[in-house]
Amino acid sequence: MAAQLKFSKMHGLGNDYVVIGLFDSSNRRVFEGISDLKSFARNVCDRHFGIGADGVLLALPSGKKGCDARMRIINADGSEAEMCGNGIRCIAKFVTDNAYSKSRELNIETASGIKRIVAANGMFRVDMGSPGLIRKEIPMNGNAESKAINEALQLKYRKIRITAVSMGNPHAVVFTDGANIDLGAFDIEELGKEIENHPVFPKKANVEFVHVISNSEIELRVWERGVGETLACGTGACASVVASVLNELTGRKVKICLKGGELTVDWAKDSHVCLTGPATSVFSGTLQV
Repeated sequence: MAAQLKFSKMHGLGNDYVVIGLFDSSNRRVFEGISDLKSFARNVCDRHFGIGADGVLLALPSGKKGCDARMRIINADGSEAEMCGNGIRCIAKFVTDNAYSKSRELNIETASGIKRIVAANGMFRVDMGSPGLIRKEIPMNGNAESKAINEALQLKYRKIRITAVSMGNPHAVVFTDGANIDLGAFDIEELGKEIENHPVFPKKANVEFVHVISNSEIELRVWERGVGETLACGTGACASVVASVLNELTGRKVKICLKGGELTVDWAKDSHVCLTGPATSVFSGTLQV
């Protein structure tokens, strides 16, 4: 008889995940029996033959003092990501909904460090930490200590200007007005995939296409590394605001309009970037593994 693995389906503005809690020993034993996590994630995330999702989130106990949980992110293609702004809000909701923590102020361990989340009125405010702006932090090839702000990037058939930012994972931000791109009508797959896999990014890159509406509002489409276009991206929203400020296009507190809804990002004077948005539970069930 196949073992039963409990899961929850959750999303942050349509950026959706299969969340697997590994706090209870029975679910952890079943999960530990999975020999190929990459294949498991690809199968589960398949929207025709699986549950369907942009990725799998693992909610685990943390071994670090003062942490309420640890998060791992497996993308739909089986690769592992360092950080996810929408995903961490889902993990915070999962942890509080299931009473793994009774606090509304959570510390969650990730591959890019410990993130602090405050839950209030159905919204989650995440302190994403300080952005990485030099090449060695992103990572990006070239002079390790230099920045890439409005820098020309040679593609196969054209040059495009990018601003590179790390939010615990690598981002290449493109401003569509300067690149002569109609945000609502261009081939995001062709351009996103080429920038994601450009040799200048040794660990590939998430790609954001930004239309600046005003000093306090931008519109955003996201091509996520290892996933494709998603309805929202928390780290992408943060990277886009940082890039907008660096290019003197917006202020430091910005509303981000994505296909899945709205997020708010505030790049504070202490250099920390704070992301605020919702997280939603859709359904729970069991998987045969």
